[in-house]
Amino acid sequence: MKKGRRLTVIFCLLSALLAGCGNTQAENTGKVETGQDKIQIGMCFDSFVIERWQRDRDVFVSTAKEYGAEVNVQNANGEVEEQIKQIEYFINKQMDVIVIISIDGSRLKDVVQKAKVQGIKIICYDRIIKDADADLYISFDNEAVGTMMAEALVDSGLKTDEVIMLQGPVTDNNVELVRNGFMKVMNQYNIDVIGGINADGWKPEIAGNYIYENSSMVNKAGGIMCGNDSLATSVVHALAEKRLAGKIAVVGQDAELEACQRIVEGTQVMTVYKPVEKLAQAAAEYAIILANGGDLGSDVKKINDGTYDIPYVVLEPISVNIDNINEVIINSGFHLKEDVYLNVPDKMPN
Repeated sequence: MKKGRRLTVIFCLLSALLAGCGNTQAENTGKVETGQDKIQIGMCFDSFVIERWQRDRDVFVSTAKEYGAEVNVQNANGEVEEQIKQIEYFINKQMDVIVIISIDGSRLKDVVQKAKVQGIKIICYDRIIKDADADLYISFDNEAVGTMMAEALVDSGLKTDEVIMLQGPVTDNNVELVRNGFMKVMNQYNIDVIGGINADGWKPEIAGNYIYENSSMVNKAGGIMCGNDSLATSVVHALAEKRLAGKIAVVGQDAELEACQRIVEGTQVMTVYKPVEKLAQAAAEYAIILANGGDLGSDVKKINDGTYDIPYVVLEPISVNIDNINEVIINSGFHLKEDVYLNVPDKMPN
């Protein structure tokens, strides 16, 4: 792998990360000097079906470039075999680091280990890869996401003690973690989950079709947990056709623009905001540290991937509802006020 990169890069990044994960700014002393080989990072996305991945990509690439690295972004379009081919391509290109947003974290072990044999560092981005001994897993606290979604439903004042769960694919390890957090609260309040599905590939139409095809169950439900805001969009559209939008509490995650619009309109009670800029920025900075052979620091936690204890950086999500949407979403610049209140301009704050 490439040699001769200055240890000051590692020192600068570690100092900044310890000062506040994801809140760093590139400094001149932390950049790769002109004339040195640039750090090469491969970034492999599962797809761009989920709106937030485009934000993650842009922030990661921008941050990495500030430190003099080059990023090659690939999109597997939801196909596991294609993702494996793309990782093999990165191996053949002798990347320093490969960042993977896995489609199926149980099927990438062999290709990840092949990369590690070649001395390439592996970062599991937002989704863990099982039994692969990756060099870093960085994500949000996904069990807390489920807890927040459940608590929001309870706080909304459910009309019945029955809810529906429309989750993402079982191949996404985060789905199980979110479910665990959600079910703890449901069990605490004796709320029954009367139905649900796992939407393959996070396809929104699967969630929408469930609403159309299960009318009697939907009519009994006091709330619907949607695994993300894309699923929630399809669900609320289906509920609107049944004149049930706003009458059944709906929750999601990712703080997509349409979800934020629905919150101020009254057809979605909450979403979970995950500051993806912090996640992507921190991941890029850790990638630089790993590429330079640096240590991640003593503050990095450990998590078991099924076989190995690997380094784990966890960021905290934020529950967003009508009471804090202006502060969390608009004041932070995540979405513009005019866009959030586009359909209800009379409710727009001054």
